[in-house]
Amino acid sequence: MAFMGTTRGGGDSSSGRRVLVLDLGLCLLLVGVAQAVEFELLPDAGSIDPMMLPKMDGEPPRECATPVSVEEACRGASETHAGVDYDHCMASLGADPRSKEAGNKNMHGLAVLATKMAIDHAASTESKIDDLAELEAESAPQARRARFNHCLEQYGGAADLLRDALDNLKAKIYGKAMEQLTAAMGASESCEDAWKGEEEQHRVPVAAHDREYGRMAHIAFGFTHAAAA
Repeated sequence: MAFMGTTRGGGDSSSGRRVLVLDLGLCLLLVGVAQAVEFELLPDAGSIDPMMLPKMDGEPPRECATPVSVEEACRGASETHAGVDYDHCMASLGADPRSKEAGNKNMHGLAVLATKMAIDHAASTESKIDDLAELEAESAPQARRARFNHCLEQYGGAADLLRDALDNLKAKIYGKAMEQLTAAMGASESCEDAWKGEEEQHRVPVAAHDREYGRMAHIAFGFTHAAAA
């Protein structure tokens, strides 16, 4: 079920809703036309050559998904999940050109995109931590190296969980995907906790990336929860 939060701006809101309704109507019309044509052209059962039938790959026919804008998705997620900030969600998704692709203009597509973005953040943060750990490999105290290693393990595990969640999300196994997304959220907090007790200037070396990953993981969960509803 797509979020149907109110949009900002009277004219833009009305225009946006009209476009979404027209998109859905056009989708339903095309499905109806395709079914009518198939009915008209279908020969008698006795005249069908089994060898001429197309092979089915087991994938179910696609359905017309309810269109939803990034604004509606972000507003709904921010209203139902405390970890999602509306302005941050809009800035993050709105800046990604993939959010404007046809396949991402529904709740399922946006959930897939947000999960991919969370994977990118996890991999990027892991890479930066690894670079810093290598730079300080010889000079850093043992306790500091242990903190780096802890964060590397957390983000490496989070990236794996997110990839598994993405696979389940694509297969529309939403419950399992949400479990994996929830488990992956703990990486940023665990990494930050590992640096507690350090002097302020020596706290999490990639704090900005760490926080951004956590926020993106929450968006992915919020969108997935909405897609499952």
